[in-house]
Amino acid sequence: MSLTAMQWVQPVVLNHRGVRLEPLGPQHEAGLRRAAADGELWRLRVTSVPEPDETAAYIQTAIDMPDRFAFAVIDAASGEVLGSSSYHDILPQVKRLEIGYTWYAQSRWRGALNTTCKLMLMTHAFETLGAQVVGWRTDIENTRSQAAIERLGARKDGTIRGNALRRDGTVRDTVMYSLTAAEWPDVKQQLQAWLAR
Repeated sequence: MSLTAMQWVQPVVLNHRGVRLEPLGPQHEAGLRRAAADGELWRLRVTSVPEPDETAAYIQTAIDMPDRFAFAVIDAASGEVLGSSSYHDILPQVKRLEIGYTWYAQSRWRGALNTTCKLMLMTHAFETLGAQVVGWRTDIENTRSQAAIERLGARKDGTIRGNALRRDGTVRDTVMYSLTAAEWPDVKQQLQAWLAR
């Protein structure tokens, strides 16, 4: 019998440098609403951030997806919800998963939050789950996201043309990135050094 996505990726709480990642649930709805309102992020056509009235459905959809495990991003000191990130497109047979559906309150952009979260997610993926490849995908128009993924040390695999709809109904091209288990030790060292500065 083959392993399912949720048998491979078990619920876990991750902590590092004052940030906690915990399984996303209905208890995070009010906090996610506040985080999304910080910058009205649902107005950005290249993100998956929920509109305020759609937050509960966003959480339920994330929970119900069979190949996605969603986290709430929490400020460990205050308990404030800062955003969300997920493992998705989880493929246990080839030990591959992707990190995505990531967004943070706008006031937390340009700091160490994204690097801290990705370091935790990649460390868990490679060192606990035994992943062979971690991937990312983003809208070709989301240059901020592409730059953030590249700063993490991921390699650009290419572009899939016309493969998804944006929230406004337009068709997007998707830029794909990945990092292999063999590349991970050097990338981890670089990310740790960056966070230590």
